[in-house]
Parts: sequence; C-alpha cells; structure tokens
Amino acid sequence: MEKKVIEAIGISKSFHDPITVKVLSDVSFSINSGEFVSIVGKSGCGKSTLLYILSTMDTSYEGQLFLDGILMNKKKDKELAKVRNEKIGFVFQFHYLLAEFNILKNVMLPGLKLGIFPPKEIEHRAYEKLKILGIENEAIKFPNQLSGGQKQRVAIARALINEPLIIMGDEPTGNLDKKNSDMVFNIFKELAEEYRQTLLIVTHDMDFAANTHRIITMEDGKIISNL
Repeated sequence: MEKKVIEAIGISKSFHDPITVKVLSDVSFSINSGEFVSIVGKSGCGKSTLLYILSTMDTSYEGQLFLDGILMNKKKDKELAKVRNEKIGFVFQFHYLLAEFNILKNVMLPGLKLGIFPPKEIEHRAYEKLKILGIENEAIKFPNQLSGGQKQRVAIARALINEPLIIMGDEPTGNLDKKNSDMVFNIFKELAEEYRQTLLIVTHDMDFAANTHRIITMEDGKIISNL
C-alpha cells in the first residue's frame, strides 16, 4: 500500500478583516508517496491559502493536517519550522536566490540551516542536485549571471537539498516563458517518476496541470474535483 505523505481532513479557514469571509470550507484529500499532483482554480478560490496551511506556515485553521502520518495541529512554531526544513521543499514563482552567494552556496543554505550533515557533505549533495538538473557547470556563478530558467532550476535544487518528503510549489512556472515552463515541468516529472519525489504544485497553467498524475480543482474554497 502507498504511504500517505500528506493528509488534510476537514480543513476550513476564515479571514476576519473586518467582516468574516470563509476562504476554505471542509477541504479533505491525501497525497501518496511519488505522486505529482496539481491544484488549479480561478484566482481567489483558496488554493494558495490551502498551500500555506499544508506547508505548516499558516496555523490558524480548523480541521486536521497530517504530514508523514504525524498530526501538525498541536505543534509549536519552533517544531513546525524544523518540520518545514526537514520534510518540505519549496519552489515559488520567484526564485529568491541570495545575490551575495554563488549558486552552490545558495543550494547548500537549507542544508546548513538543518545542520544534520557536515558542510563538506552538504556541498557534495548540493553539487549532485545541480548535476541532476543539468546546471553543475554554473555552480560557482552568481544569480545575476544566470537566465530566468536557470535560476528556477537552482531553486528546485535548493528545494531538494534536504531530501524532502514533499516539494510544494506556488506558481513555479508563473514567471517563465513557454520553453522554460516546459523545462521545469519535465524536471518535476522526472523527479516524480525516476526519483519517487512527491510533488504538490499550485498552478494557473492548465497545460502543466493536465500532464500531472492528478488534478485537484478548487472553486469558492472547496474541492470540486480530485481526479
């Protein structure tokens, strides 16, 4: 039986500013190990809010969230920060690379922060991730020397450095042209199919979503299909 990496049970959330608006309503689903899942829906449907809850960055919600079979609801902020660094890799629309560090160091940073392995081992792992993504030759360059597509590949390598249980992406191709969007999609597909990496990606790009293993469609804070 496939292992459940993440499970949401009855997740609901409201904003109260100044009137109460319900943004998520009784959202339940799970994602198994090695699945490549996309979340789609119109702007304002709640998909990014849901991703922030699933990533443990937003803790004010109703319902239950399990990550790797462990309930996240009662954990303190410090514990959640450790969970995020150990078990979740993030890829955003913008790469958020640090200009003052070279590419290798940018990829190493979450590993150095986690502090489980010595720096030399983290450096080796970072180089291996860059190799998987075909940009090991750019390791000593700085972010301003790379194209947009290359920067997003570096961001993916950084997300992989701690061998996360799941990679979560918020519009990771939203800032890229068609060619680079396709390249990022192909990287994700390879990670899922060759490396059994679990991925959950919020996207507006229906071509991208159509080729993932499963599409979760949201509307007005609810899941209307999960196929």
